[in-house]
Amino acid sequence: MNETDNAQDPTAQDAAEPSDAAQLSPLEEEGEIAADYIEELLDTADIDGDIEIEVRDGRTYVSVVAEDDDADLAALVGEHGETVEALQELARLSVLGATQRRSRLILDVAGHRDERAAQLRTMADDAVARVAQDGGRVHLPPLSPYERKLVHDAVAEAGLVSVSEGDGAERHIVVSAGE
Repeated sequence: MNETDNAQDPTAQDAAEPSDAAQLSPLEEEGEIAADYIEELLDTADIDGDIEIEVRDGRTYVSVVAEDDDADLAALVGEHGETVEALQELARLSVLGATQRRSRLILDVAGHRDERAAQLRTMADDAVARVAQDGGRVHLPPLSPYERKLVHDAVAEAGLVSVSEGDGAERHIVVSAGE
């Protein structure tokens, strides 16, 4: 094909134009990929929800919110958030498959993450208060890596020390006044 043929071939022109994905930052791109994956899941399950994408603090946040008061979204959260954690991992795998990059995106459904963050803040504040009152070390229950980060941040804000101990599903935080 010569240059003249290229000018008349619409596919050749499309190949020369930058795609929408090329204009997005890597974090925005992973948000779009994850949102498409979750949207397809919602459509398949016939669940109504709006998807919002936000990039902050070097991380992509994808949220599914109810258009109305849709109780179907609660099924996507699951007991103690296990379902939303699994969906988050699937969304991350979708991003990995499309970009060949690991993702640290956070998926939230129906405000579960905000509610859980408030619970974790209370848990951290209680542990800080117990250490301040009695000294010693306070062991918290096992938490996901993201939840542990939130607790570590809250403990550090209070001026105490926290470390993660244990392996796998038993990994938990120990709060103390320091060594």
